[in-house]
Amino acid sequence: MLSHRTNGCEMLETLIVHWGYLAIVLGTFFEGEAVLVLAGALAHRGLLSLPVVIVSATIGCIAGDQLWFQLGRRFGQPLLDRRPAWRARVDGVRRRLDRYGWAFVFGFRFIYGIRTVTPALLGISGYSSRRFVYLNVAGGIVWAGAVGAAGWALGAALAGMLQRAAHIEELLGLGVVTALLFTLGWKLMRRRKTGHSNTG
Repeated sequence: MLSHRTNGCEMLETLIVHWGYLAIVLGTFFEGEAVLVLAGALAHRGLLSLPVVIVSATIGCIAGDQLWFQLGRRFGQPLLDRRPAWRARVDGVRRRLDRYGWAFVFGFRFIYGIRTVTPALLGISGYSSRRFVYLNVAGGIVWAGAVGAAGWALGAALAGMLQRAAHIEELLGLGVVTALLFTLGWKLMRRRKTGHSNTG
């Protein structure tokens, strides 16, 4: 399982490095978090620019959520009529809107598992298009900045861990050499003692 995740991260990193900021726009258009965190970490390594990463992610996530909202608004009701089981999700979005109001629309990106479906469900629920645009832009900017910065901080933490690991390896190597020298000296002293006792 760990090797599959590692290979997936390596492939994603290769795509981002190869395609640059376009990969970030497309990645955040469809999903977001993993792409943006990794891009932030790559920015810490100097392979990307963090401000441009954040701008690219902002464009991608706003465009993607806006598209899903419009699709939900135009085609969602006929789809609901054919799939009544989905109505429970729309009712869940309406309950969150009633409870949290604009704060839910502003911050739904930070709630894991509902980011990709919420814009479409908001469109189906009849939420104001103009209000969604304002909150979508504001929320997208904050989300991209926060997650991109978190990725950069993760890259810094990993770099620090690697540096500490290098120092630990140096200390361990010094300890091994010291132990070997001590053992060698102790054996030489025993041989000398044994030699003196035999001659005596």
